[in-house]
Amino acid sequence: MDDKQAWMTARLQQLFAPEFLDVEDESGKHAGHAGARPEGQTHYKITMVSAALNGLSRVEQHRKVNDALKEAFGAGLHALALNLKGN
Repeated sequence: MDDKQAWMTARLQQLFAPEFLDVEDESGKHAGHAGARPEGQTHYKITMVSAALNGLSRVEQHRKVNDALKEAFGAGLHALALNLKGN
């Protein structure tokens, strides 16, 4: 997985059909922190609005997104900051 940002964006679009989606690589802000790597692509911030999240608690929303992106965690993703909303 060479471009995690592109992969995560495509994966979230496919599974959640969001009205709004922003996947931001914040790895540079975490240099020297746990899980950070010199090549980056370890820390991301995701902001998403999707009807697929309607009626779910915050914990359920986060679990759903983390489960959808588990392949990225296996490929070096260390942390996600999630700002999620139903529409």
